Amino acid sequence: MSAAGDVGDAGGAVPAEPDFVVLIPARLASTRLPDKPLADLGGRPMVVRVAERATAAGAAQVAVATDSPRIVDAVRAAGFEAILTRADHASGTERLAEAADALALDDGRIVVNVQGDEPLIEPALVRAVARRLAESSDCAIATAANPIDDIAAWLDPNVVKLVCDARMRALYFSRSPLPFVRDAMPGFPARLPQSLDTVFGAAQRPLRHIGLYAYRVSYLRAHASLPPSPLETLESLEQLRAIWHGLRIAVHLSERAAEGGVDTAADLERVRQRWARCDEDQRVAAASASPRAV
Repeated sequence: MSAAGDVGDAGGAVPAEPDFVVLIPARLASTRLPDKPLADLGGRPMVVRVAERATAAGAAQVAVATDSPRIVDAVRAAGFEAILTRADHASGTERLAEAADALALDDGRIVVNVQGDEPLIEPALVRAVARRLAESSDCAIATAANPIDDIAAWLDPNVVKLVCDARMRALYFSRSPLPFVRDAMPGFPARLPQSLDTVFGAAQRPLRHIGLYAYRVSYLRAHASLPPSPLETLESLEQLRAIWHGLRIAVHLSERAAEGGVDTAADLERVRQRWARCDEDQRVAAASASPRAV
């Protein structure tokens, strides 16, 4: 399939609410947190909690794509769909392509990739990224970003930055400070700026990439056949492959950062504490709304 040919054009009218599928890639192997997708979160496996959030986003279909029979069993026991995929995929994107084929999804269908270690993902954000792609018929992919308010985050190579054009299409993603404001950063890197205000001014902020993607199925099927780009290899950012091959990525601008996923035992404890607080808030709200005896 050609790089910039058919994968970015959906055509047709945009519905009021996007019609989309959520696919959740999940692997059992993790060097920092073994069996991560099956970690208990409020009495259910974490990957099941992710599927619940995807359902709350309004997805027409939700399925977990995994190479583990244990994850398949846990997901199906909770009443969700699971697809057993090959174990040799180089990326979660390739795993989703296999799942899309297994589900016989049409090329024009929109698939949102929600990682299996993000149980606190906001359903509204999932829906917004799907809508962004539905509204952008010239784009193959949609993603999200939010303004950065912390100078340390802007300088942190673990925080991916991006710049966009006037129509909020991504121009580039990088682990470096982006954009580089030459006249406001004399002596960099030996002399680091102390605040974002000194670099950008109070009215402007750089953008942090939120790693949530919506794809047209046609792109998922084309992805593995597109040669990796030199920039993708240098930055270790897979999304640069699409840009290298001339495909467009639409960006939804979120007001705030997404909740962090689970990579370590400390992350899991943080999420468990947050989940417990949410459960308590819901119980209090339900009790307040209940009719009182007279």
